[in-house]
Amino acid sequence: MKSSKVAILSTVNNFKLYAKSSSLYPSNIESYVFDGRNGMFGIFSIKFMMKVFKKKDIDWLVLMDEDALFVKPDLIYPLIDYMKTNDYIISGVRDGGALPERSGNPYVMNPFFSIINFKELKKIWDEKEMLKNHYIIENEFDDDLSNLKYPYDKMSMSEPYYCFYLWLKRKNKKMLFLDVDLPFSDDQITNVVYDLNHQPLVYHTWFSREYGDLRGRHTARIDRVFEEFENKNYGSQPVKIYKDKLFPLKNRFRRFKKNTRLRLVKIGLISN
Repeated sequence: MKSSKVAILSTVNNFKLYAKSSSLYPSNIESYVFDGRNGMFGIFSIKFMMKVFKKKDIDWLVLMDEDALFVKPDLIYPLIDYMKTNDYIISGVRDGGALPERSGNPYVMNPFFSIINFKELKKIWDEKEMLKNHYIIENEFDDDLSNLKYPYDKMSMSEPYYCFYLWLKRKNKKMLFLDVDLPFSDDQITNVVYDLNHQPLVYHTWFSREYGDLRGRHTARIDRVFEEFENKNYGSQPVKIYKDKLFPLKNRFRRFKKNTRLRLVKIGLISN
């Protein structure tokens, strides 16, 4: 696997925490940042990703939240090789049932860490078609959920980004769900993502938005996770920070249209 064909993308809300986690990125991989401080994350980040990277020569794209940190970054390469050999378009962690923090839909992934076959994704990308998949049908999928330890809701549509993963499933694209666990007895929030040989690949601390705030509810806990890696610094820096400056305006207009439609449905002027 050539590292020049692999890139890391982080949609960042807390740049103080990103400075810590990005120092653990592999130094031979280009890193990109989307500025998410204006609320552009989730499905909006995915849509922006496809516009910004449309013409970039990237075969594999690693999504990393700023509160996720590499334990052994070189393990991404054999995982990518496995995905390529077995025709997986994406790998990641289920959003429901795999962790106590997430009880949503188990058929989709949480995008805090994912590896995407970006070359293949670009071939099939259709934004309008993707957005039309924000729905769930009972008993539509036959995933084996017997090993999930925590609550989940197979009918949940709680996150706007679910449509991206449901679209991939309905296009019969293979999704590789990685094992995850809680690595610390005194921290029931931070999780570890394993590779296929059950080696720790990524820690995810969650709650990046509360890191460094005056309440300090999660700051000390997150800092304890990072302490193990204080002497490791691979020196990777983002090549460029992208910001959709028009996003707040577009988002207000989108909400206005949605709320207007709901009001018209409520008074019976249009059908739902």
